[in-house]
Amino acid sequence: MEEIEVIIVGAGPAGLATSACLNVQSIPNIVLEREDSYASLWKKRAYDCLKLHLAKQYCQLPHMPFPSNTPTFVPKAGWLSYLDNYVSRFEINPRYHRLVESASYDEKDGKWCVKVKNTNLDECEVYVANFLVVATGENSEGFIPHIEGIQSFEGEILHSSKFRNGSKFSGKDVLVVGSGNSGMEIAYELSKSGANTSIVCRSPVHILKREIVYLGMSLLNFFPCKFVDSIVVFLAKIVYGDLSNYGLQTPSKGPFYLKRITGQSPIIDVGTLDKIIKKEIQVLPSLKCVRRNKLEFVDGKSNKFDAIIFATGYRSTVSEWLKNGNDLFDGVSGLPKQLYPNHWKGSNGIYCAGFGRKGLYGISMDAQNIARDIISNLRSCKSD
Repeated sequence: MEEIEVIIVGAGPAGLATSACLNVQSIPNIVLEREDSYASLWKKRAYDCLKLHLAKQYCQLPHMPFPSNTPTFVPKAGWLSYLDNYVSRFEINPRYHRLVESASYDEKDGKWCVKVKNTNLDECEVYVANFLVVATGENSEGFIPHIEGIQSFEGEILHSSKFRNGSKFSGKDVLVVGSGNSGMEIAYELSKSGANTSIVCRSPVHILKREIVYLGMSLLNFFPCKFVDSIVVFLAKIVYGDLSNYGLQTPSKGPFYLKRITGQSPIIDVGTLDKIIKKEIQVLPSLKCVRRNKLEFVDGKSNKFDAIIFATGYRSTVSEWLKNGNDLFDGVSGLPKQLYPNHWKGSNGIYCAGFGRKGLYGISMDAQNIARDIISNLRSCKSD
């Protein structure tokens, strides 16, 4: 058994940012990570062509801005280099191969007990702390929806977290399910690599240029969301025109309103739309069922495919191991009960970082809020 002031579960950007904020204040903490590296989602489950979807000033972690020569929209390699420097600068030392099996609050002792399996040594470990930070995030495990007959599919099925580039799909018929940023970017990469690419666009989406998103986020510092949304939507119509002719519907609510309320980000166009307009990427409605290598859609049409890539997001796994904290997390979804900005704090010294549906910008805010609250609680205890 090892006692520490703060236990942080997860060594993604949220866990790293929280540890850094605590280290700056010399608050002892341990970061537990189930994988063999920090930021494993970015290192192992992010496709090669990925760029951060927000401008760099909205993605930097606490206490360390990006270097001035960093491009406005940071590529994957640049982001990983930034994280390497961040971990080194703030002396963050995660403990790897630590799979958290349970975390519970002891009412008698007033402490959190975290039981962990060291998968590298096949040993059990127990950690006790005054504060527990859940930093496993919303993207803990890839989600693939249930589709009738999917088990009969004769081709390749993979989640977007397993996709690296489109080279091996050249000349093949590939369906991308999911029209978020990942789905659109993967479809573009597949088409560039010579795959016959289709994408399922089930829901209305806002498609914007990076520059328009950057402008919108800058304007939000000075103007109401509704006004900014009206400008952004107007600019998008000037650039793209009516997208309904290509099977793409636009939401009735504005992009930044939707991001704030639902967490749904606007699509940042990397060239996918041009390929859709040129019919190099085909837009299809919802997938209804699978019959071996033939896929049927809700409009009654069917096509044959060699591979399906599910860009259908992730799910939280918190509910599988967190035994207390019901005031903070929903026991079914594993997500906070409260919406941003009141999502990050529960009772009895439990917090969460990276669950605000605000991306990296929200992670930075969470880490700073958590560190300030822990410091306040420690000072209060000393004064008592």
